Amino acid sequence: MSEVGSIPIVDTHQHLWDLDRFRLPWLAGAPRLNRSYLIKDYDEAVRGLNVVKSIYMEVDVEPAQYADEAAYVSGVCAERKSTMVAAVISGRPASAEFEGYIRPLARNRNIKGLRQVLHGSTPAGYCVRTEFVRGIRLLGELGLSFDLCMRGGELMDGARLVDACPGTRFILDHCGNPDVRNPAPGWKEGIQALSQRPNVICKISGIVASADPEKWTPADLRPFVLHCLDSFGPDRVVFGGDWPVCTLAASYRRWVEALFSIIADRPAVEQRKLLHDNAVKFYGLS
Repeated sequence: MSEVGSIPIVDTHQHLWDLDRFRLPWLAGAPRLNRSYLIKDYDEAVRGLNVVKSIYMEVDVEPAQYADEAAYVSGVCAERKSTMVAAVISGRPASAEFEGYIRPLARNRNIKGLRQVLHGSTPAGYCVRTEFVRGIRLLGELGLSFDLCMRGGELMDGARLVDACPGTRFILDHCGNPDVRNPAPGWKEGIQALSQRPNVICKISGIVASADPEKWTPADLRPFVLHCLDSFGPDRVVFGGDWPVCTLAASYRRWVEALFSIIADRPAVEQRKLLHDNAVKFYGLS
């Protein structure tokens, strides 16, 4: 069994938000997260865990601040003063203004992809609408990826989106959002369907946030993690910390320790692929 800290980690899902700079309307419904989380806080959370690189994940700022968010996080990456080396930014692929917004940003070497969370205010089937598909195809043309973050019971819609956009690379966030305490019907089949699409990888992240914060154990997460690992295989999975959202149920360290225990019987080379190598390859990190 590999010990925590023995394998270098690339965290592909690192949030930050400075409430003196950005407005995040959704935090009104999440009082436990309704404060600023800065680079110094992240550095403290990952101390001793051998996190060597991290990728910023958009935080659903107000749409008027999308461009400001992209400029800010790209600047942090360019400074190279922290682990943060790349970013996945916000955007609305179905909007009429999307092409004008994303084309100049696609030339920024620190920006690797885009995400619109699909389990918030969007209805079922939104991601297969014609205008949305058009925007996701454009991402592929520009060399950018798209993070699929959607309800666990709607993953077949995700598969249909992927089929409509063969030139775009996709990352399925949070093991497909199964909800550890009450997994959605169809989640397992949705994971299997998405894993059959070669332009999709799976992010082992996020699921701890849906566990019982008072009494969860690694055994609660294990079947969900293993189903994703077995479905996608060792070369198409990456690790994501989902900090600070993970703190709804666990510290960053406790989540990492749980994952290490879950993958303890996997070959060392597969553990390193999940935690480091696959992310370096997929995102083109140095």
